[in-house]
Amino acid sequence: GVDVGFEADGTVTRAAVAVLRYPDLDLLEAAIARRPTAFPYIPGLLSFRELPAVLAALAQLREPPDLLLCDGQGIAHPRRFGIASHLGLLVDIPSIGVAKSRLCGAHEEPPNQRGAWTPLRAEGEIIGAALRTRVGVKPLYVSSGHRIGLETAIAYVMGCCARYRLPETTRHAHRLASGPP
Repeated sequence: GVDVGFEADGTVTRAAVAVLRYPDLDLLEAAIARRPTAFPYIPGLLSFRELPAVLAALAQLREPPDLLLCDGQGIAHPRRFGIASHLGLLVDIPSIGVAKSRLCGAHEEPPNQRGAWTPLRAEGEIIGAALRTRVGVKPLYVSSGHRIGLETAIAYVMGCCARYRLPETTRHAHRLASGPP
């Protein structure tokens, strides 16, 4: 799982990578990297702001992970190239975008049952899915990032959602990226 937070009023980017074994979701390794924030906040261009620190965190791992679940978008992005796509391409690792909110596209509300999903569509194409990971919670927005199909991405995200709305991979990374300095 990959997530990013900021320290020192946004002047320091703090990226975290949490590596979990699948399917039991045991934490195997984690890394945190801090880098000066060198790019302004521009919606839709977060990868330029966040990826330098993410790449530094990935470089600390003993071995690269087999799959990246990124807190952000894959192709469910106005340019069809969100942070999960950008990162996956740079490191040539299959990647999935898992976002808490929709950046673009439209969808029907998925049924209120675990694992239910509806296509997220934009300009006549399916760019992702609105996925209900638990009964009674808002859906997540899942999209292919790099070298993975949508239905496979959905299956992995569901396999990583044990007790909470968010996958354990990005939950671990979020705690590391947002925790005390």
